[in-house]
This record gives sequence, structure tokens and C-alpha cells, in this order.
Amino acid sequence: MKRIMFTGAAGQLGLALYRLLNDQEEYELLRTSAVASADGLIESLDITEEAAVSEYIMRERPDIIINCAAITAVDLCEIEQEKAYNINALGPKYLAIAATKVDAKLVHISTDYVFDGQGFVSLDEDAIANPTSVYGKTKNAGDEFVKKYCNKYFILRTAWVYGEGKNFVKTMLHLAENNTKIRVVSDQFGTPTSALELARVIIYLMETESFGTYHATCEGSASWYDFAVAIFEAAGKKVEVEAISTADYPTPAARPMYSVLDNKALRERHGYYMKDWKEAFREYAEEYIK
Repeated sequence: MKRIMFTGAAGQLGLALYRLLNDQEEYELLRTSAVASADGLIESLDITEEAAVSEYIMRERPDIIINCAAITAVDLCEIEQEKAYNINALGPKYLAIAATKVDAKLVHISTDYVFDGQGFVSLDEDAIANPTSVYGKTKNAGDEFVKKYCNKYFILRTAWVYGEGKNFVKTMLHLAENNTKIRVVSDQFGTPTSALELARVIIYLMETESFGTYHATCEGSASWYDFAVAIFEAAGKKVEVEAISTADYPTPAARPMYSVLDNKALRERHGYYMKDWKEAFREYAEEYIK
């Protein structure tokens, strides 16, 4: 039986992984988060504490570690820069060092924010990282630590993830409760990605020895405006969506304007294709949008 350790187990991706793996008899799941769950199924582990990370991994000796932990509130990262660096950069470093000590595979989740998003062309794994926000810079630092300290790693860059928990879908539906008109940015482009689809890729890759960096988003592209329209259509909400520019909605952190990722490594090395974003969203909507 393989022992699989999650960090960030209470987040969207952690919950999706648990859903897919919990009934698989060949796996024993070790679920951790910064805060333990009330039911005791998720243990407390602060990945910014090197000694605690090392002690836990040396004791439990997982075969596979999946790092879903991150501070993803991009504007908050601009304010709490030290916290962002500790969680997004040092945490992966400590996990990578400990993973190597026990010869475990490490799956580390990265982001489209490692790119500046200034060119209107899809980005494959060979594209040069050039983060412009604190979030992007700290996540890129974490990626580099994983590459430096871990022998068996998968780095998966993803984007616009939604699943069970707080996300853009829930935000839009909440706004629609009290508004008939909502303004949404229409000049930032990426790919909405289902946490369930991302979890499926992780489970596929973790059983291989095909280590390296991968892009893992659903296929296709959309603006935030396009995504919002799809959400309200799925929910049957009669909401007027007004397209606005990034300049009309200034934020503390710079957003990549065009961060459509090309899953070239998955396609060419494995013949693996993720679902189109519209198909994956329909799957999600059928279950979560009433």
C-alpha cells in the first residue's frame, strides 16, 4: 500500500484528490493542513516550520507527497510579503529536502503567475518565467527550490482553479444574489480549470517516473467576462454582465493579461489531454450549481 501525503488538504485541490483517492484500496492517505480538521481526518502541519516538516515526513515516510498548500490571495501577498515567501517558497523547499531524504516523489502545484502574461501567445513549459507580482515571485522561488532540492519531482503549473470551496464561481453567484448587473474584467485571458480535472492529472503522473515541469490547465481559453457569463447561464441567473478593462478595476497585484498555458509536456510525453474548460465546467455545474 502506497502512502500519499497531502498538504493543503482542506483546500479545493486537496478535497478533489481526497474524493478520487479515498476509496482506492492501494493508497493510504495522510492529510495535513495548517489547521487540523475538527473530525481529526486532517492533521495540523505548518510547512513553514522546517523541523516539523522533516519530523513528520521522516516519521510517516510517505511514498508520494502532494503539495497543495499555498497562499493564493494575490493581493494579500503584496501586503504580507514575508508570509507569502514563507508559505510559497520556503514551504516547498522544506518539503523537497525531506522528500529526498525518504526517497519520496513530490508533486508541487505552481501557477500561471510565474509568467508576466504580456505576449498574446499560449505558454508551454519552455517559456521563460518572469513574475511581476509578489505571489508570482514567491511561487517561482518555490518551484526553483523544488528543482534544486528534490530528486523526484513533478511541478504542475495551473490556473484559474475552481472546485469545492472559495473560488470565482462562488464569488459570482454570491454577487448575483443582490445585484442584477455585475462588472467583470474582459481583457485578461486564461483557462478556467476544474480542481477535479487537475486532481486526475496528478493521480496519473504520480504513478509514473516521468519527472519534470508540466502545464496542467483545461483546454481552451476565456476571459473572466466569458467565465462569468458561463457561470450565470449554468445557474439560470438573469444578470447583466458588463465587460470592463483591467484599468477600470485596479488591484494591488499585477495580473497576467494573457496566461493561457499550453499543456505541451502532457500531450507530447504522455498523449494526455485534459477536458475543454467548458466541458469540465458543465461537470462541475451539474453537481454544485443548483
